Amino acid sequence: MTPGSLLTQRRAPSPNFEPRRPGAAIDILLLHYTGMACCDKAVSWLAAPESRVSSHYVIDEDGVIIQMVAEDMRAWHAGVAHWAGVDDVNSHSIGVEIHNPGHGPDYRDFPEAQMRAVEALCLDIVARYPVPPSRVLGHSDVAPRRKRDPGERFDWARLARAGVGHWVEPAPIGDDEGLGLGDFGPAVLRLQRQLRAYGYWIEAHALYDEHTEIVVAAFQRHFRPALVDGRADASTIDTLDRLILSRSSA
Repeated sequence: MTPGSLLTQRRAPSPNFEPRRPGAAIDILLLHYTGMACCDKAVSWLAAPESRVSSHYVIDEDGVIIQMVAEDMRAWHAGVAHWAGVDDVNSHSIGVEIHNPGHGPDYRDFPEAQMRAVEALCLDIVARYPVPPSRVLGHSDVAPRRKRDPGERFDWARLARAGVGHWVEPAPIGDDEGLGLGDFGPAVLRLQRQLRAYGYWIEAHALYDEHTEIVVAAFQRHFRPALVDGRADASTIDTLDRLILSRSSA
């Protein structure tokens, strides 16, 4: 395995990789959580041929960084995923698994030592590849129907303050009901167009259907984590609008 980041402290090669699609530039940094009870089990699974999954890096809770796939290879971490017209996310991305048991009774904040390692590795990656801030993403952003990781407990704001990722301070949550399942009309159409303009895989057809609810929840997990309910309230819409505005003016 070709060495990647100099921050790597351990290597655990996985056989689950292949060449990237010809001409595919690495321009996405995709963050996950392992969703398993302990990091060693996650690494073992990612290294098992029968799992058919892998990641370039894994970061344990104590901050140890483990490389599993060479950066120039296509690791199998995103699955069926889409972002801003890209369907082969694996060919365009570096995948980082961050150990956390995931949604359930043991879902917890990501500890300090781990977050420091996440910051350092991500800064190293974006310094070496042309990854725009708005393409530092969670698995839930590119596969919202299947995934919730790294989830609302991951500190995206901190990562952005360190210089990795796109962030605006979320608008305060009010008492408005916002848009939800079954709503139809120009306001829903505008919401879908804005989500699509940012990069989410969504059709603009003016009906607030199940997929729209799922995509809104994914957006909230990343950018408005205080309340993840899939309803497009004023806070969610304003935060989305300001993200798009700040991206276009950067």
